[in-house]
Amino acid sequence: MDDKLAIVEEALCISCGVCVPVCPVDAIEPVLMAKKADFSKYSGVWVFAEQHAGKLRPSGPELLGKGRELADEVGEDLCAVLMGKDVEALTGELSAYGADKIYMVEGEEYENYSTEAYTTAMVTLISKYKPSMVLYGATHLGRDLAPSVAGHLGLGLTADCTGLSITEVEGRKVLLQTRPAFGGNVMADIVCPNTRPQMATVRPHVMQPLEPDENKNTDIIQNTIRVSSDAIKTEIIEVLEPEDTGEISVEESDIVITGGRGVGNDVESFDILGKLALAMKGTVGCSRPIVESDIMPKSKQVGQSGKTISPDLYIVCGVSGAVQHRVGIRGSKYIIAINKDPKAPIFEMADFGIVGDLKKIVPLLTDKVAEKKNSEK
Repeated sequence: MDDKLAIVEEALCISCGVCVPVCPVDAIEPVLMAKKADFSKYSGVWVFAEQHAGKLRPSGPELLGKGRELADEVGEDLCAVLMGKDVEALTGELSAYGADKIYMVEGEEYENYSTEAYTTAMVTLISKYKPSMVLYGATHLGRDLAPSVAGHLGLGLTADCTGLSITEVEGRKVLLQTRPAFGGNVMADIVCPNTRPQMATVRPHVMQPLEPDENKNTDIIQNTIRVSSDAIKTEIIEVLEPEDTGEISVEESDIVITGGRGVGNDVESFDILGKLALAMKGTVGCSRPIVESDIMPKSKQVGQSGKTISPDLYIVCGVSGAVQHRVGIRGSKYIIAINKDPKAPIFEMADFGIVGDLKKIVPLLTDKVAEKKNSEK
């Protein structure tokens, strides 16, 4: 305050608008405040179905699984949004995973992702059909597209959600969006009470797809949305595919064996986990400190700031179990924890726990797996 006048430092203001309604003397005018939407005009739970080179990314079916639950609870249609060049063949797959309607946009400008083209198409579709919710995968593409759409339409957006549900605010059903906050030390529940659609990006492998139903009937709604080449600020010179190392990634593997600081401080220490992973046809992962020590690459990191996974079996060795790590593995079907500290937090969520020296236990487990395989030959 300066002589009873509220002074807003422009360099510090992020236009969140929180200060406006709480100012005791109504001294602050909003920099940017969205008008309250007419909720009666909005209906439909939308899922952005990401595809690449004519193949669906897993985030689409995963979000359709959760979207089905949300749509049923609010009594609205579940819809998928599909963009690309010659992608009509993917509509059958989206239908099988639960979509009641599919909004499809095809064209040369959508063959490769660009912020301008995809944002234009999404903004046009949302403005025309007015969904009540739009969900995106928190992938590289989704993390670029969703905030661009939100900015163009003046909408709220909750990023990196690990949970979605329906709650009531002022007698109205709204989307409750849950995400880690303050470095993963707390879980924040967020709602968008005034604007529509409600939008969120959701971490991959947190939600589960439905069992495909090949007999489901779905309405396909074609939309022609042209974007001039001049409006697209980037040029695709070459598309480089990741090198195929033959190893299954931690996100896709059914069995993941993860090591933390308790395993050791060098690459050789992780050999015992590699042998177990080889015997079980699994993949080795690691905790954040291992990546920060340059022992393993970032692509192997499991947890909130790494990869969110949902394997059938997760074996975690020498990891204490900070909340940041637990958030990333809670989709695992079964968790086996090995740690010498009986009070390690990881045991709180483990289905089976082994207290002891992992450098003795893991080789024994590897031998037992090998014996079992040999006996079955």
